[in-house]
Amino acid sequence: MKHLSKTLQKKKKILLASVLKPIDDTRMFEKLGSSLAEAGNYEVYIIGFPSKKMPVEVDSIHFFPLSKFSRMSFPRLAAPFKILKLSFQVKPDVLIVNTHELLIVGILNRILFGTRIVYDIQENYWRNILHTNAFPWPLRWLLAVWVRLKEAVTSPLFQWNFLAEKGYEKELRFLSNRYTVLENKVRLPKGFKRTNNSAKIKLLFSGTLAESTGVFEGIHLAKTLYQKEPTIELKIVGYCALPHTLREIKKAIEGYPFITLIGGDELVPHDQLLDAMAESDFGLISYRLAKHIENSVPTKLYEYLGCHLPILLQDYPPWTEICEPYQAAVIVNYSKPDIDLILLQMKALKFYTKLPEDVTWETEEPKLLKAIAGLC
Repeated sequence: MKHLSKTLQKKKKILLASVLKPIDDTRMFEKLGSSLAEAGNYEVYIIGFPSKKMPVEVDSIHFFPLSKFSRMSFPRLAAPFKILKLSFQVKPDVLIVNTHELLIVGILNRILFGTRIVYDIQENYWRNILHTNAFPWPLRWLLAVWVRLKEAVTSPLFQWNFLAEKGYEKELRFLSNRYTVLENKVRLPKGFKRTNNSAKIKLLFSGTLAESTGVFEGIHLAKTLYQKEPTIELKIVGYCALPHTLREIKKAIEGYPFITLIGGDELVPHDQLLDAMAESDFGLISYRLAKHIENSVPTKLYEYLGCHLPILLQDYPPWTEICEPYQAAVIVNYSKPDIDLILLQMKALKFYTKLPEDVTWETEEPKLLKAIAGLC
C-alpha cells in the first residue's frame, strides 16, 4: 500500500475542464483523458457537464461532474467559478481548458500555483458566432469581437495550444507556433463491428442537431428517398442546444413514422452513437456550406470512415477528396438531390474497396503525449 501511494505521488496531475462538454465527452475523456491515463505517468482529473450515464471510474481517471444547468442561465455563468474552486483543490501540474470561458481560470492557476496551462481549441468562435444563428444578429459582432479579443490577449500566457482542426493553423494567427494539431479522429472500442442485417435501408444523422449541421437537409433527403424507396428509415441521434430548433425538428418529423429522434434535449453518450453507426447502412453528412466550416473536417466524417459506414456526403471537395480513395461515399447535392441516381448508387456501388487510413486516434495520440511530456 505504501508503495502504491508513493507511485501515485510521482504521477503528474492533469486536469481537463469544460463548462458545457459532458464529463464523458468523446474528446476530453475518451481521447485526451484516456490516452494520458494509459500512458502511466499521469493522474487525470476531468470536470464537465453531468452525463446521462456517469462513466465508471477507472485507474488514474477521476470525474467531477458539475450541477445541471440550462445554457442561458445564472448557474451557467457561475460554472467557471466552481471549476476554479475545484482546480484549486486538485492543484494540477497541467490544466487543459477547452472553452474561452475558462481562459481566466487557467491564468489564475498559473499565477497562483505555477500550473502549466493549455488551451484545447475545438472551435473557431469568431467564425461560429458570426456565421451561425446561435445568437441574434445584433449581438453576433459584439460577442465575436469580445471572445476573439479575450483569446488574443490571454494567448501569450498559455504555454501551449491544441487544435482540433488542421485548418485552424490558417485561421488563428494569434497562436504563433505554440500549438499541436490533434484532429478529432475516431477512437473505436476493441471488437467494434457493424452488425446491421435488416431488410430496411437505415440512414443515420448523428452529432450536433442544428441548422448549420444540416439536420433539416438530412430530414428532407430521407423523406424524398422514402417516396421512391419505402424501406428507407432515418434515425437522428444527437443533442440540440437551441429549444426553437428542436421544436422545428420535431415538427419536421411529426407524422413520419420511419424517422425517429434519440436525444434532442439530452446529451447522447458516445457509445450509443457508436451503436447507431453499427446498426446503420448509411451516415448522412449534410452541412450547410458556410464560412465557418470551410477549413474544417466534421468529426463524424472520421467516425463514419473508421466504422466503414457508407456516407451520403455533401458535395464539398475537401471532404469528397478524403473519401474518394476508399469509395466510401455517395456524393449528394443536398439542395438539389438526384434521387434516382442516389438510390441507384446506394444499391449498386461497392463501398470501402480499400480500408481508410489516417482516420483513427492512434495517429494523434503520440503527438498528445509528446506535447504533455514537454510541459511536465
